[in-house]
Amino acid sequence: MLRHLRIARPVSDVARAANMYCQGLTLQVLSSFQDHDGFDGVMVGARGADYHLEFTRHRRHPLNPSPTAEDLLVIYYPLESEWRVACAAMAAAGFEVMSSSNPYWNARGRTYGDPDGYRVVLQQEAWSSALEGAAP
Repeated sequence: MLRHLRIARPVSDVARAANMYCQGLTLQVLSSFQDHDGFDGVMVGARGADYHLEFTRHRRHPLNPSPTAEDLLVIYYPLESEWRVACAAMAAAGFEVMSSSNPYWNARGRTYGDPDGYRVVLQQEAWSSALEGAAP
C-alpha cells in the first residue's frame, strides 16, 4: 500500500514560507486554502511525489512557531554537483546558513534556517537505512 507523508508546520507568514521553500528546494505549490475553519494554508512539494510540506496559520489564534535545534528536515544529495546547486538555491531563497547542534550534520552537510526557526539540512551523501549501517 502506498502511503503519503505530509509534514505540517505552523508559520508566521504562509506566503513567505511557501515562496522560500519553493525557491530553495525547487518545489511547487500543490494546493492552498483560505479561512478553512479559521486556517490559511499552502501545500508545497514535487508533483507526483509521495510527500509534501504544509504551512498553516490560524487567523484568530496564530501559534508562534517554536521548533528546536533538532527539528530537522533532511534532504540527501548523492552527487556533490547537485548538492552545490541546491545550497546555492537555498541561499538565494533567503535561508540562513547555521551550524547544526548535532555535529554529524556539519560534517557532510549544510544546515539552513528559515525566519520561523525551522531547519533544513542538505546532506551531501546518499541515504541508506540504519539496517545497512547508516549514521543517525
